[in-house]
Amino acid sequence: MPASESYPDDLLYHPEHDWARIEGDEATLGVTWFAQDALGELVHYEAPDVGSTVTRGSSYGEVESVKAVSDLISPLSGEVLEVNEKVVDAPETVNEDPYGEGWLIRIRLSSPDEREQLLSLDDYRKVLAEA
Repeated sequence: MPASESYPDDLLYHPEHDWARIEGDEATLGVTWFAQDALGELVHYEAPDVGSTVTRGSSYGEVESVKAVSDLISPLSGEVLEVNEKVVDAPETVNEDPYGEGWLIRIRLSSPDEREQLLSLDDYRKVLAEA
């Protein structure tokens, strides 16, 4: 069952509809409710390798839905510590729980100051209003 529209206020957001939950020098990344809703049911997740690096504003993988293939844009830079294998095996998990079980990767931040360039929930809502 698809998740209800929500945008947790404890997350930081990227204008490309990705979110980051920062804890110390690590961050968990995923896509927002808006992104999964626009894509439709996800059928494939092409994840980066553990140990690889991701760069803020660059693609780190792809999700494929019944509608399209879309790049995942990293809101922060760092080393991939973990890939959510549940989403690799069952991509629709993102549709069901984009902020919980549907997270995509966990990284160790290489540039913690990048967090200042992400959007608060209020600022992300302005991006949504223009979408």
